[in-house]
Amino acid sequence: MTTTITATDRPSRRYTSLAAAAIPLAALCLAFFVEMVDNTLLSIALPTIGRNLGSSTTALQWITGAYSLTFGGLLLTAGSIADRFGRRRVLMVGLSLFGTLSLLVLAVSSTGELIALRAALGVAAAMMAPITNSLVFRLFDDKTLRMRAMTLMIVVGMAGFVLGPLLGGTALAHVRWEWLLVVNAPIALIAGLGIWFGVAADRRADLTEDRLDVPGAILSIATIGLACWSATSGVDHGWVSAMTITSIVGALVAGAAFIWHERRSAAPMLDLTLFSIGTVRGAAIAQIGSSIAMAGVMFGLILHFQYAYGWSPVKAGLANVPMIATMLLAAPISEWLARRFGHRIACLVGAFALAGSLAGMAWAVGHGYLAIAVCMVVMSFGLRTVMTICAVALVDAMPENRTSMGTALNDTAQEVGTSVGTAVIGTLIAALVAAQLPSGAWGADLVGSFFHGEQIAYAVLAVLVGLIAGGGALALTNSHSTEEAH
Repeated sequence: MTTTITATDRPSRRYTSLAAAAIPLAALCLAFFVEMVDNTLLSIALPTIGRNLGSSTTALQWITGAYSLTFGGLLLTAGSIADRFGRRRVLMVGLSLFGTLSLLVLAVSSTGELIALRAALGVAAAMMAPITNSLVFRLFDDKTLRMRAMTLMIVVGMAGFVLGPLLGGTALAHVRWEWLLVVNAPIALIAGLGIWFGVAADRRADLTEDRLDVPGAILSIATIGLACWSATSGVDHGWVSAMTITSIVGALVAGAAFIWHERRSAAPMLDLTLFSIGTVRGAAIAQIGSSIAMAGVMFGLILHFQYAYGWSPVKAGLANVPMIATMLLAAPISEWLARRFGHRIACLVGAFALAGSLAGMAWAVGHGYLAIAVCMVVMSFGLRTVMTICAVALVDAMPENRTSMGTALNDTAQEVGTSVGTAVIGTLIAALVAAQLPSGAWGADLVGSFFHGEQIAYAVLAVLVGLIAGGGALALTNSHSTEEAH
């Protein structure tokens, strides 16, 4: 029997400092970290998995692609479900599934089974990602604390994404590859306990009473899933291949049907009128731009460090530490910008830093690691500023009973940006250097050709990110808080 939680069953628990909220905040960060690190954790183990399971190259790509596809495609649906049935409740279900499914890797005996397992893990992760960020807002009333907590969440998530290969490479030196997933189970258990005891249960008054928009959910899954698949297919099979063109057309048709349905529905999954609010529209667009920058640089530098420089996965992972350190150290500067000049100007400064760092990276790739590290620092400042301000503003601009949908929209924008960034740099490198990069030691000619391809790719990304992130920032208001949408 299901018990309905009413507004008087349990009071909403609010904290007055980050220290006071240490247990629930750490639990939410841990949940966010484990689903983000799973995006990249297995990438370093693919050669080992291929040998153990006899996998083809295409099958190995699907081991990582299946997770991203289901994760990105279900974000909006998971956010919509959480706003109706309870955010903490859905997160606990997601954590339980994530931990349990991770243990099933011990029974995997074929590549197909592993791909299916990774797809299922993506479903569970989609139930976690938007809700962890939404629940951060429930912990605090103070908007400054919300921004600081969101900063911490973003840094932790980015650290998981960046450090996945490093952690995986280090672990593989001591354990079998299956343990890279098995470890998710105890982490999910610890996070679940912290959330259960530290985060207040959902109040009925804070949830929407609208029925679940099933057709809208199906169409959103089809739209986002096909769009993400189109980017992957374009890089792998060519942008004029039948498979890629079919998936692009399918994404466009599904997207048009989704918009048509949502406009006609009495209880839409995503209220499209929200995009008439500058904060919502601008924040989502700027998030796409920031994710294009991050994904493009991450993809390019992985190739740069491990192939052109010939570094080990561990050393290549450590080379990304300046990005994580800057995300932490830049917090006071970004907060000061928001307080002093408002969201629009602060976000424009962040967008300028992103575009400038990409332009600098086009020069730095031919001038050694120190030059690259300087650009990474500038980029991390831009990422921290744009991502945090836009995430806080977007979620706070949503109605109180749709905060999970707000974070789902935020995460979906980032997922779309990640797909675009990877597709742009992957396509340019393939066209300008080689469709298949050799894994052995590179000669001077190939290294020079690769550096030239990187220079053009980063220059293109600089223009693209500057236009998208800057355009999104212009749609924000000059508010010095996040109150403009209420």
